[in-house]
Amino acid sequence: MKVSTLADQMADLAYAFRGYNTTNLGRSSELLKHPTYGPVVTEKLRQAGRCCKAITGKPVDLVKRLEQQQETDLSSYDEAVALIVAMELAQIELLEVFFDIRLQAGRLCFGYSLGEIVALAASGVLSMEDALSVPISLAEDCVALAEDVTLGILLSRGAPLSNEDILRGCLKINAEGNGIVGPSAFLSPNSMLLMGQRDTLDRLHGWLKENHPGQTSLRKNKQKWPPLHTPIVWERQIPNRAAHLMHTLSGGFSTPQPPLLSMVTGKMSYHDHNARELLHQWVDHPQRLWDVVYEVLSSGIETIVHVGPKPNIIPSTFQRLRDNVESQTENSIGMRALSAAVSRPWLQSILPERLSLLRAPLIEHIVLEDWLLEHADEASDT
Repeated sequence: MKVSTLADQMADLAYAFRGYNTTNLGRSSELLKHPTYGPVVTEKLRQAGRCCKAITGKPVDLVKRLEQQQETDLSSYDEAVALIVAMELAQIELLEVFFDIRLQAGRLCFGYSLGEIVALAASGVLSMEDALSVPISLAEDCVALAEDVTLGILLSRGAPLSNEDILRGCLKINAEGNGIVGPSAFLSPNSMLLMGQRDTLDRLHGWLKENHPGQTSLRKNKQKWPPLHTPIVWERQIPNRAAHLMHTLSGGFSTPQPPLLSMVTGKMSYHDHNARELLHQWVDHPQRLWDVVYEVLSSGIETIVHVGPKPNIIPSTFQRLRDNVESQTENSIGMRALSAAVSRPWLQSILPERLSLLRAPLIEHIVLEDWLLEHADEASDT
C-alpha cells in the first residue's frame, strides 16, 4: 500500500495495539538497525529502559537486548513490558515523523491488555513514564502469582458459551477454597480465555460438563502467564495497589484522541477524567475482545493498523471471524449480498444489529512494523 493511500484512509482507519505475549521482539531489531528509523527507536528504548530501572533498581538495556535478539520471558516480564510500550510508541512516532501520518487523524484506537495502556499514551492521555509506572511496579507480584496458574481456552461446539453459567461455575469452584479460577478474555461467542490456580481449570471443566448445555473442550497452554484480568490478582491486592499508585500519575485528564475503545467495557468509555477508574478495573476485569471487535465492525472501519512487535491475538481474532464468514457465504448469493450491504451505512442502520459482523472479510489489515520496513526508502527521502 502506498503512503498516500494510507494517509487518505485515516477517516475510516483504526489502530490496534498488541499486549504482552511469550514472544515480544518481532521485527524490532530491523527497525533499530535501519539508518533512518534507528535514532527514534533507540531514544524510545532508552527512555523506557530508564523508567524500568528507576522502578526496579535493576540495570536495563533494551537496545542491547534487541541488538542481541534476546527474547523476553517471564523472568524478564518487567523488561518485556518496557520493550512493548517503547516499540509501540516508537512505531507511532515513525509514522508521524517520516510519513506525516498522525494517530489522532484516525477514527479510533483500541488495545488488548497492555496495549490499552499504550493506546492511552499514544492518544495523549498518559506519558510513557505514567504508562510504565504501574505495570512495572506490580510486575514482580504478577510474575510470582503466575507460578501455579494455567491459562486455557474454553471452546464450545454448536451452542454459544453461556458467560453466566461459566461465571457461576467459577464462583462454585472458588468457594471450595482450593484455588481461584476466572475468565481473562471473551474472545468470541464460543471461546474464552480462562486462568486458574492449581487444578481449578479441570474442576471447572468438569462442572461445566454437568451444568452447561452443549459440548465444551478445554485446551491448556504450557506457558506461564501473569494472571491479569482475573480475580487471582486479588491475592496480592494488586488492583487496589494499582489504584493507589495511580493517584500520583501526572496525566489522565484528557479525552483520548482519537477515541479509545476500552476492553474493560467494550465501548468508547474514556472521557477527560476517568482513565484511573477504568485502569483500576482493567487489572482484574476480563478483556471484552469480542465486544470491541463488534464495535469496530459496526463503526464502519475499513482499515486496521496493527501496532507493536508481531501483533497476534487481535489480527488472529479478526482472521477467524473472516474465515467463518467466508465459509458461510461462499456458496450463498444472498449472504454475499448481505456482506456487501453492511458496507453501506444507510442500509446497515435498518438491518439486524449483529449483521455488522459480516463486514469482517471487507476489512484491510496492515501490520505496522512490516509497513514501515516496506516503505523505508520513502522515509529516507523525507
